Amino acid sequence: MIDLSPDRISLFNYAHLPHQFPAQKRLDPNDMPSPREKLAILEMTIDRLTEADYAFIGMDHFAKKTDELYLAQRNGTLHRNFQGYATHSEADLIGLGVSAIGKITESFYQNEKVLDDYYAAIDADKLPIAKGLDVEPEDQIRRRAILDLICHFKLNFAAFERAAGVNFSAHFAPEMERLRAMAQDGLVEIDEEGIRVTGKGRLLVRHVCLVFDRHAKSRTDTQPHYSRII
Repeated sequence: MIDLSPDRISLFNYAHLPHQFPAQKRLDPNDMPSPREKLAILEMTIDRLTEADYAFIGMDHFAKKTDELYLAQRNGTLHRNFQGYATHSEADLIGLGVSAIGKITESFYQNEKVLDDYYAAIDADKLPIAKGLDVEPEDQIRRRAILDLICHFKLNFAAFERAAGVNFSAHFAPEMERLRAMAQDGLVEIDEEGIRVTGKGRLLVRHVCLVFDRHAKSRTDTQPHYSRII
């Protein structure tokens, strides 16, 4: 891939989901890398691509230092949507085709996943939308926190409070407890100004951001579950 020299690289683990993709049942999960091995592969990849003058944008993205994605991260305008990192913040996205996902203002929609259902709606002169979701104000606040961390690896309390109109420590008291546990693991640093994701934490930034997702499966413990993310 380094020899091909693309401007951007999106690299992520194989997802073993045999309940969704029956053909995967032919693969033996015991033959697949463990979470520790996957993390080692990611670390090796970051080292190799960094040596080749790529920047680790975060999670699964790398970009050359001449690419606008890297420049957007440097100047603080980097954004992430459901398709990955982007240079355009809060742009409407129109999903076309079977199973496509779109976003208009604060509403998401997904088209029919089954081809026959999709064409039936088209033939009936209807939008082939199977389901939709309006993003609630609370989730808009939480999305802001997630975007700060996943795009810029830091969150400034004062700036966040001005933009979101909430007292961060009071609004996210339970989340701060979980983040303090992560600080003990060396994934984040917390002081009176804000939160910073460490170099180690960047490898698990999805896990850090999951703290703010109130729709994720709730857990009462604060023990690490990093293997579920890797």
